[in-house]
Amino acid sequence: MISVNELALEIFDNLANYSEDFNVAYHELDNGAKIVDCGVSVAGGYAAGRAFTEICMGGLGEVNFRMGQIKDVPMPFIEVSTDFPAISCLGAQKAGWTVKAGNYFAMGSGPARALALKPKHTYEVIGYEDESDDAVIALESDHLPNGEVMAKIASECGIEVENLCAVVAPTASIVGSIQVSGRCVETAIYKLNELGFDTRKITAAIGCAPIPPVKADATKAMGTTNDATIYHGQINLTMTAPEIKDYLEKIPSNKSKGYGKPFYEIFKEANFDFYQIDTSLFSPAEVTINELTEGKVYHVGAVNPDVVLKSFGYI
Repeated sequence: MISVNELALEIFDNLANYSEDFNVAYHELDNGAKIVDCGVSVAGGYAAGRAFTEICMGGLGEVNFRMGQIKDVPMPFIEVSTDFPAISCLGAQKAGWTVKAGNYFAMGSGPARALALKPKHTYEVIGYEDESDDAVIALESDHLPNGEVMAKIASECGIEVENLCAVVAPTASIVGSIQVSGRCVETAIYKLNELGFDTRKITAAIGCAPIPPVKADATKAMGTTNDATIYHGQINLTMTAPEIKDYLEKIPSNKSKGYGKPFYEIFKEANFDFYQIDTSLFSPAEVTINELTEGKVYHVGAVNPDVVLKSFGYI
């Protein structure tokens, strides 16, 4: 069985050992837990963003960058691919763990979830569970966790705290912008899982999304990073599942009731309450599917450059 934690640990160790090269900072707490700050009090950058995203995917994803354009505006794009879509995206990358301890709060993702089974139902559906003495968690937060937080995470993973590693970055940071846009493929896999589709039938996945400019306000940064995929995420899935034709029209974001405005505006209208937002909005803009059993290709959705440019602050 593939261990997403063991694979991610190799990437974490590289970050920790060459922290200056990545513009990050390595910390070891009194209880032995290890942390790499990727944007809380350091600059971070593209190399750190790639490593953070690869850790989130449990070492089962490849991350690249390129320059592209939206209309006539040049901007960076992230490209993500994986040959293990269900495990890398749902078993690791999915932000399925709300980490709370004392006054600390963070959204947790990454391979540590596969030890703590957060949430358990996800792992039952994809038929995966990791076995490892080490755990690596990715925390989306503007504060670094203390020893108490790390001890609680380690306990839920069933490991010794000195074997726990964490990478941390705020949403409003270079690494934050990169790693959220790097969830473009995961958004498609997650949407299909929520629709009841067996994502284990997806054999390969690749996608891209623009990397938004960093905003000073965390809530606005949350808006731009979500908009990158909602309005310009382009995904290609390869699968052996002729039944996919029954799910096609429900996949893209433009089928959501909230579609058409920047996410920050939608969030503000909902009084900043996530539970008031149509969850079907959290989907990629455009999806192409190659179904191998019948040799067919399906295409749904479309990008919306105007909303992206408005969200990013270009118009």
